[in-house]
Amino acid sequence: MKFIDTAEINVRAGNGGDGCVSFRREKYVPKGGPDGGDGGNGGSIIVRSSPRLFTLIDFRYVRHYRAKNGDHGKGKNMHGRNGQDRIIEVPAGTQVYDAGTGVLVADLTGPDQEIVISVGGRGGRGNARFVSSVHQVPLESERGRAGGERRIRLELKLLADVGLAGFPNVGKSSLIRRVSNARPRIADYPFTTTSPVLGIVRYKDEKSFVIADIPGLIEGAHTGRGLGDQFLRHIERTKIVVHMLDATRSGDPYGDYVTISNELQSYSTMLVGKEQVVVINKVDIPVVRDGLMVYKNTFRARGIELYPVSCVTGEGIDLLVGEIGERLYRA
Repeated sequence: MKFIDTAEINVRAGNGGDGCVSFRREKYVPKGGPDGGDGGNGGSIIVRSSPRLFTLIDFRYVRHYRAKNGDHGKGKNMHGRNGQDRIIEVPAGTQVYDAGTGVLVADLTGPDQEIVISVGGRGGRGNARFVSSVHQVPLESERGRAGGERRIRLELKLLADVGLAGFPNVGKSSLIRRVSNARPRIADYPFTTTSPVLGIVRYKDEKSFVIADIPGLIEGAHTGRGLGDQFLRHIERTKIVVHMLDATRSGDPYGDYVTISNELQSYSTMLVGKEQVVVINKVDIPVVRDGLMVYKNTFRARGIELYPVSCVTGEGIDLLVGEIGERLYRA
């Protein structure tokens, strides 16, 4: 299934029904009073988070959403029926913005949360509402008011406990396959992963946590290079950021760590204070194992502990999962 994490749609609430002008017409009642009913209220547009949805892909095919109009009032004081609300379901974790102003309208972080985005128009009053002691035969009524209309932008931020960050092809997809039930594509070329991937990791005592593979981080990602600007938003909700490094990539794991850290901080100041775990992959390769002590000392000199793993042999994986779990469930 294709992952879609942004969409723009147009929403329009229903119009209110018109009020009615009517008078009683009964046998032997030559001058019946006014009995025009009110129009019904228009339906509203409601955005609701659903645990059954995981992407915004449906909004690529349907861009316009409209609620029902209220019915017009009728004689015999019959009020028009209210228009039915239009409920738009989105995945939990969706943020709703006003597309015109860019203002955040709602952040639906949990299931079954909802917000009224556009209010239906009020129904008009019938002429029975205008009768008074000095105005016995009112001929006026009100027209229903128009429903609100607006364009909104939906942005999905994954609800994951742990986010994997790193350059392309350093082993993030291999790690998430190794520790979870997720099965992302793996190949030896950049940008194999073009969509965020979620996996559930089992931890001791029947506990678990959700880990997300965030693709596309390269130098300049926060400005739009590569795929990073499309997916950096997903790291903002995570509790821990796991930096994935590959010493065979450049021979300078610490330099790669600094580059990725700068990209995260340049994208959002929210990421600066997040807890981090730094992992070096491919320790099954002799050149990486030979330089491992040098790499560890380089990071330790900056107060950073380095966790060596091999996604091929599984070396260090249990220790890494245990460390992440301990930090997440720390009291």
